[in-house]
Amino acid sequence: MRVIAGSARRLLLKTPEGMDTRPTTDRIKETLFNMLQPQIPGCHFLDLFSGSGAIAIEALSRGAAEAVLIENQAQAVSCIRQNLSSTHLEERAAVMEGDVFTCLKKLDGHHEPFDIIFMDPPYNHGLERQVLCQLRSSSLLTPHTRIIIEASKDTDFSWLDQEGYELVRDKEYKTNRHVFAARKEE
Repeated sequence: MRVIAGSARRLLLKTPEGMDTRPTTDRIKETLFNMLQPQIPGCHFLDLFSGSGAIAIEALSRGAAEAVLIENQAQAVSCIRQNLSSTHLEERAAVMEGDVFTCLKKLDGHHEPFDIIFMDPPYNHGLERQVLCQLRSSSLLTPHTRIIIEASKDTDFSWLDQEGYELVRDKEYKTNRHVFAARKEE
């Protein structure tokens, strides 16, 4: 796995050992960032369930002003810190170790809203809906915040509307998908 573009282009990234994380492939990451590129420069980026940190690192490499990475597995957090150091992007990143819901509570009211929120939770546990329910009433997003959820192809998102979100885009790949959502304006 590597950084695709920007200041850390071509640098290799480490991934945590074992089956607890599913690193986004370079091809899917490139497709994702081709769609996001106009919004990346100067943005505030939140990466939930960060794994190796590759998505946030790609955003930083492409010009994001800052990234906050949240991960609860100690081995993955160590990998994130190594990747940030090897890409020389650690000064614009904050790594929070812990449960996503607890870390979001800590950020709420203490951080400006994010421009882009990316999440890649464990598949088929319903965490996407839980996170969006918590975010809906937080100070961390506005109707202009872009939310991207990496999920299995069969994950149901028919509930987005009733939770106060609109589906902006749904990009399917061979084995998974990226769902783009935004909070509805009140």
